[in-house]
Amino acid sequence: MDLAKREEKQLELSLEALINQVADLKNSLVSFIYKLENEFDRLTWPSVLDSFALLSGQLNTLNKVLKHEKTPLLRNQVIIPLVLSPDRDEEIMRQTEGRVPVFSHEVVPDHLRTKPDPEVEEQEKQLTTDASRIGQDVAQKQIQSLNKMCSNLLEKMSKEERESESGGLRQNKQTFNPADTNALVAAVAFGKGLSNRRPPGSGGPVQSGQPGASTIIAGAPGMQQVPMAGAPSQQQPLLGGVAMSQAGQPGKMPSGIKTNIKSASMHPYQR
Repeated sequence: MDLAKREEKQLELSLEALINQVADLKNSLVSFIYKLENEFDRLTWPSVLDSFALLSGQLNTLNKVLKHEKTPLLRNQVIIPLVLSPDRDEEIMRQTEGRVPVFSHEVVPDHLRTKPDPEVEEQEKQLTTDASRIGQDVAQKQIQSLNKMCSNLLEKMSKEERESESGGLRQNKQTFNPADTNALVAAVAFGKGLSNRRPPGSGGPVQSGQPGASTIIAGAPGMQQVPMAGAPSQQQPLLGGVAMSQAGQPGKMPSGIKTNIKSASMHPYQR
């Protein structure tokens, strides 16, 4: 009696551990299926690999529990349905999370089956027979060919990924300096940063003591220089960038030059 009770207790503990492992595996599968169905537009390949790794680890843990020395051989346990009813069973609904509403003769063969379908079993036998006919050399060649194909595919995927990353970097690379652009716009629109200094010889006053000196009318580029006869020995006051002779002093500017100065003072950029 003690041996039977101990075996029964061990079976209960093993079943409880298996139920917990299967529940974790089911939750992972439900989460992964939900991602595939609802988050496929933003699902990344690393996330898919993580889900596969989680499922693989849980399957390995489940196999270790089944192969544990304290786990009894479940194949020696026979499950016999005691009651079959076409009526709705709330307890079965609760235990199966609503998947099995009734426990009738239609669902029993599927849920209590210990062997796969006859068609699946026949396909497995055919695959086993074909695998046994392949020699060691042929199998090794096929393995090498498959590894080569996988390596070429991985290399191609890595190359495309690198090219896409480099293309993205080239597109995002900035080809101008925002500070220089803003400074140029400010200089053109508002004259910010422009110097009022003029280069030598571009319209400054005529220095005294230089024979044959001439004056360039300011604000009128390209106008001919007009020589000023009898230039005074001292620098004259500027009016519009042109040395003007004082009233009553020799070297008075001719009337024609005054007209030129007046017309030149109406610069096209002046209002």
